[in-house]
Amino acid sequence: MAKGYWVSVYPAISDPERLTAYNKLAGPAVQAGGGRVLSRGGRVVAHEAGITQRVVLIEFDSFEQAVAAYESEAYQKALVALPDGVERDFRIIEGID
Repeated sequence: MAKGYWVSVYPAISDPERLTAYNKLAGPAVQAGGGRVLSRGGRVVAHEAGITQRVVLIEFDSFEQAVAAYESEAYQKALVALPDGVERDFRIIEGID
């Protein structure tokens, strides 16, 4: 079964302190949904377009599990805490077997 991934790119974060509040809720929701954080805004070497925005990568055992974790009540509560000052491009993708 192919794994599922959450991929988030943050083009703009104008209120990092409020993002911390979201992270406090999102972290336990992701863990409860079976997610494993593989990368969270670490070092970047940018090629091509040269964009070095914060990237978060979370792995799940399946695509379906990734979708269910996003739709969970716990994660939906975390989304409410995501501040307006944060611009985010979020995707759920299916991995290759």
